[in-house]
Amino acid sequence: MARPIRVFDGSFGRLQLLEASAGEPPLAGTAPQIIAKQAGADLEVSVDGATHRLTRDRLLFLNPGATSHLIFEPGAASAQLIWFQASGDWLRGSFPAVFDQDNRPFGTAGEAITPRIRQLADTLAIEVLNDQFLSHERLEFMLQELMLSIVETYVARRQAGGRLWRGSPFADSRIRRALALLRAHPNKDVNMNDLASQVGLSRSRFYDLFQLCTGRSPRAYLDMLCVESAITKLSSGRARIADVSAELGFSAQSNFTRFFLNQVGIPPSEYRRAASRPAEDEPTAQTPEPKA
Repeated sequence: MARPIRVFDGSFGRLQLLEASAGEPPLAGTAPQIIAKQAGADLEVSVDGATHRLTRDRLLFLNPGATSHLIFEPGAASAQLIWFQASGDWLRGSFPAVFDQDNRPFGTAGEAITPRIRQLADTLAIEVLNDQFLSHERLEFMLQELMLSIVETYVARRQAGGRLWRGSPFADSRIRRALALLRAHPNKDVNMNDLASQVGLSRSRFYDLFQLCTGRSPRAYLDMLCVESAITKLSSGRARIADVSAELGFSAQSNFTRFFLNQVGIPPSEYRRAASRPAEDEPTAQTPEPKA
């Protein structure tokens, strides 16, 4: 069996960081699943009899009921995988037209991964390995960002825009445009009045619609994106904290340190040291929901 490194269960379903190797038995699931390779050997994955290559540049989707089988080349080492089994109820809350009636929301099992989804998968892997600092709110935020990016990038090819977003809290294209602009350059200096104008809304209407769509204010959403970006940069071990602070628009490193401490619970220097340490050898067979 695949060795679970970290497992998180919640309203979103189940997120696992796995160490998989040759000889894994076929797997089946009743929920939509997303698989991304993090490290180790490239491999083939047979999905309902069709074979797809899984690398860091490829992403795999499994429709409900699909059977998958991991295939390693002879002599190949193991691979570390992010495996997300999404809850149907959780998905329907955000994308009812995609995941309510259609039992096969994904048109194809294998797709080229986008830079945004690659970044999210990498950050999720970092965060779950440093799970003592991970809040349930931040985990669910990243998984929602992942699914929103997947729907916008891959599912939208098969469905007309009106039907795709019917009943979704993300139905307003102006707010989706604002989210894309915030993701492209997460920076504390963003002028929300200018952002509202860019998407064709007054400031008050923008704030009302943004809160309605995302459940957060624009500033709170931006804070989550800044934390995600900071964790990505800090975990690389190459970026100076002062440079990360400046890139994210903080006027002083001390301000960034206070912000990070408030959001994550530890200073950025401590998080970087923790992220640079190798993962524990002992597998975590079941990890409870992270605390809020």
